[in-house]
Amino acid sequence: MEQLTNILNLIDSWLGSAAWFPFVLLGTGIFFTLYLKFPQIRFFGHALRIIRGKYDREGDEGDASHFQAFSTAISGTVGTGNIGGVALAIYLGGPAALFWMWMTAFFGMTTKFVEVTLSHKYREVDEQGHIVGGPMYVMERRLNMKWLAIFFAVATVVSSFGSGNLPQSNNIASGIETTFGVPAWMTGAALATLLALVVLGGIRRIVQVAEKIVPLMATIYVVGALSVIVTHLPEVGESFVAVFANAFTGTAATGGFLGASFAYAFNRGVGRGLFSNEAGQGSAPIAHAAARAHEPVSEGMVSILEPFLDTIIICSLTGLVILASGVWTEKFENDFQAFDTEVIEGIYSEHDAAQRQLLFQHLSFSLDADTVKPYNGNLSVIHGRITDDDITLIHNRSVAEDVVVTKEGAPYTGSLTVTNGNIADDVSLRGKSLIHSVDLTSKAFTRGLFGEYGQYIVSIGLVLFAFSTAVAWSYYGDRAMTYLFGVRSVVPYRVLYVAGFFLAAITDTSLVWLVSAITIAFMTLPNLLTILLLHREMKQTIDDYWTGFHAEYPKEEA
Repeated sequence: MEQLTNILNLIDSWLGSAAWFPFVLLGTGIFFTLYLKFPQIRFFGHALRIIRGKYDREGDEGDASHFQAFSTAISGTVGTGNIGGVALAIYLGGPAALFWMWMTAFFGMTTKFVEVTLSHKYREVDEQGHIVGGPMYVMERRLNMKWLAIFFAVATVVSSFGSGNLPQSNNIASGIETTFGVPAWMTGAALATLLALVVLGGIRRIVQVAEKIVPLMATIYVVGALSVIVTHLPEVGESFVAVFANAFTGTAATGGFLGASFAYAFNRGVGRGLFSNEAGQGSAPIAHAAARAHEPVSEGMVSILEPFLDTIIICSLTGLVILASGVWTEKFENDFQAFDTEVIEGIYSEHDAAQRQLLFQHLSFSLDADTVKPYNGNLSVIHGRITDDDITLIHNRSVAEDVVVTKEGAPYTGSLTVTNGNIADDVSLRGKSLIHSVDLTSKAFTRGLFGEYGQYIVSIGLVLFAFSTAVAWSYYGDRAMTYLFGVRSVVPYRVLYVAGFFLAAITDTSLVWLVSAITIAFMTLPNLLTILLLHREMKQTIDDYWTGFHAEYPKEEA
């Protein structure tokens, strides 16, 4: 497992976590925003009228309405990224990470507009008469880059597990186990069965489920978030100030939080923003390609609304709840995961400014300045307590406290072998540390009008959000498999997809997030290249749309 983690970390450091990746992603959005003269603002009202069906025509070709395609795409984007992903971004980068999530969403509205328009323009009809489309069809039909189309389609299949399957199942199981005490394997088995009933019904059943789940899940979650915000109104104002004040400076240490540099907050904020709204990833265009529309631009305009709803509205609510409640700086008793646990040499205190800075440099991978050394050797444990006084236990990027070591449910007595900071023995650790992902959001929701019952809102929202995301991503994987191997490959893919949904429920959370980050980058880079190569065509397509629109509706404004 340690070797696998190291390999994945290395790959991620070259791609999604590399310093250049956020600049490529944001830069593409900024370029199209300026080149197309802020379409996310100019076309916003028009998009609302389109999604209501104002300009629909009889006989428009497609398998879904504008709203169904929108709901399916929203199902794919509004998921654990809105609940666990925002919490993870703040846990890593502090309040500044939320600012960069906003920026990713604002410019991502234009990126998504472009990618959806082009994919809708070059869609096709498959062997069974269904409309299919996505960036792979643009790459092959328009750019004549079959090799790139195949690479993207393969990345989509892999990412359907890394983005839409594994993290969703894992976070549902984690949230339900934390809140209700239901074992993860039972949750995984029940939801995998339900998932099979939906995805085996194909696109029509998928869009029908999506259009019913999306409004319900959004309403439940917003009510829960507002219940916390109204009880922390002064802190909400302070949180807004912190988000903007720390955006270009990073966040100083506070409470158990050891601090975050600008670069760290920027990278994590942009990365989590992409995971949340998927703008530029090339996934949403696959759903929108099935929409009944006679003009590709009109469907592209509908997609402008997605990053706005997903990130600027829902992610902001999650972020403000976490920041205003103050839980992001507090330590809570939790079970330690091996992935997030490290034993280091020496005694370090977060209350000592110099020692805190050394820990921050170590956790931020500042190799040149890192003087903290992982521990190697044996630790003595008596009745569950580590007796050695020359080490510090780090968990979840914080100094762990009140740690108890158990084995098979009983306090452990004996020796622990530690290699390069990792405990090699088969034992369990529990104590106080910072928490992240779904657990952090759940804790924040208990600080509102509903008290401890607030965590149930997160659990219900998590199930609906994550399950709908898994459903939508199964469709994306379907379309990619159809492109690669034909319609006969879809059923075997769906069976494997459902099996993966069950297995992910009992997999290490942090490892799942790492896999997810890697697969996102494999889709995003070829998709961004494609839309950048077609920037002139995109502008001409928009001009043609408005020419036709004004001819048909001479009295209407844009």
